[in-house]
Amino acid sequence: MPVPVLLVRGLPVLALASLLLAVPDAHAQRVSNRDRAKAEALQQRMGVAEKRYTDALLRVSNADPKGAAEADAALEDMEDVLSECVGQKGCQMSTLLATYKRLLKRDADAEGDDSVADEAGDSLQADPDHIGPLAADVPEAARAAALLNDKRHAFDSMVEYNPAIQAGIRRWLTDMRPALLTSYENYQNVRAVMWPEWEKRGLPEALLFGIMAKESNGRVHASSRAGAAGLMQFMPATGRRFGLGPDGTGFDTRFDARSAAEASATYLNERMRQLNDNIELSLAGYNGGEGRALRVFRQSAGQSFWVDSVYSEFPAETKDYVPMVIAAAWIFLHPQQYGVEFPKVNAQPATVRLAKSTTIYELTICLGSQGTRDGYMRALRNLNPRYEADGWIPAGTLINATTRIAGLYTRNCVSGPRADLARTLITADLNAAIVRPSAASFTGSVAVGGVVPVAAAEASVVGTAPTAPVVAAPRPAAPRAQPVRSHKVGRGETLGRIAAKFSCDVPTLARANGLKAPAYSLRQGQTLKLQGCGN
Repeated sequence: MPVPVLLVRGLPVLALASLLLAVPDAHAQRVSNRDRAKAEALQQRMGVAEKRYTDALLRVSNADPKGAAEADAALEDMEDVLSECVGQKGCQMSTLLATYKRLLKRDADAEGDDSVADEAGDSLQADPDHIGPLAADVPEAARAAALLNDKRHAFDSMVEYNPAIQAGIRRWLTDMRPALLTSYENYQNVRAVMWPEWEKRGLPEALLFGIMAKESNGRVHASSRAGAAGLMQFMPATGRRFGLGPDGTGFDTRFDARSAAEASATYLNERMRQLNDNIELSLAGYNGGEGRALRVFRQSAGQSFWVDSVYSEFPAETKDYVPMVIAAAWIFLHPQQYGVEFPKVNAQPATVRLAKSTTIYELTICLGSQGTRDGYMRALRNLNPRYEADGWIPAGTLINATTRIAGLYTRNCVSGPRADLARTLITADLNAAIVRPSAASFTGSVAVGGVVPVAAAEASVVGTAPTAPVVAAPRPAAPRAQPVRSHKVGRGETLGRIAAKFSCDVPTLARANGLKAPAYSLRQGQTLKLQGCGN
């Protein structure tokens, strides 16, 4: 789809700006009071249109589907004003164009100097040549294209909206509604690192959300029995093709949100190039195997995924996957149409330097749940995938967070009652609650079913000891249990859980086994020396 540039009666506004440099402003002409009043009215209309456009952009950033339409309407107002200004005595075109330039400059300052990728024809591949020779001479040309073109809804024309998609929407809006809302909230917390990787590769954000919602519900540490892992559920072999897998520290980068986004965008674009930019078939390849999708595509001469001879070639899982991804993407773009109010998430990225050692569990407790439905554990885990929830993170470590989390950390987690309570809860030991009788407290009188033995009862009533007391034979002391010296790591066990189980000091246990902070990576079947442990 070519990038539309703001037009004023058929002329690109940037080209018009260049042409008008040679046109003197009307203040140099002899202007009547009536013309001056009309010119001032145009100036006021431009100011109103600018505010309307700014407000619309804010609505777009908040995922309000009405924002795009409102922005288009505001731009149409600007077009009308500029068109009327050309023929109106007293109208200062340079002033009106300054308003337009101000919008461009603000967007450029906010976005930086990255080049803008756009779509060519129906393709999702970036076309760097869409800017014409005249526009290329204007510094703001690329920014103009991005500012004036809301591509959120380009996805609508890329897929087929049919009863299968409607059935998927029905499922997301009924029994799967909680999963949809959770996916959206989780996505917002990692959007700042994921969406730029898709945007620079010319892919729709709605599709990113749809895949993530279906694959993992936005849980970074999601994994399947088949071995797929991470937000985008890469299998090990496919992940390795796109640079994902264990790094030098033992961390699997399939769990890293930015890396997974980059790899998934590259992978999907590879499918799109093979499959003639067909999203449905590309999704089928993502889920059901790229080899199968390519074979079906070639055999069917590029027919739609929904043609029976194509559709029947895919397994049931893929037949479910494709419409469910598109349905989630569709709701992402049109929430109000379906009565969906996505949670408002304050996800401005920030970092926190830990004032003291802690765990994600402890942070979750002291942060509380202000500003969120379910607390901040999922956000912390998604933003810091290298750390286990119960693994100790050393003081001084810089962790990823949001501005809200950073504020709550300073307020509640550094010191004070909430911080103390969180530490008490996180270090609480279940075994300490079990009361075990000691040898010094044993009296030899044992109540059976709550009834005291007769001899003891008589002694308590008469006040004298029984004439023939029965002396219990001393019991041999039970052999003292030897402390456990080693432990074989089971499936899913972490160093924190093992330390809690055997009352170990985590740093001592880690040093004894050559484990490096902060990951403390373990493998199933590994034997640990339980040094620094109680029992």
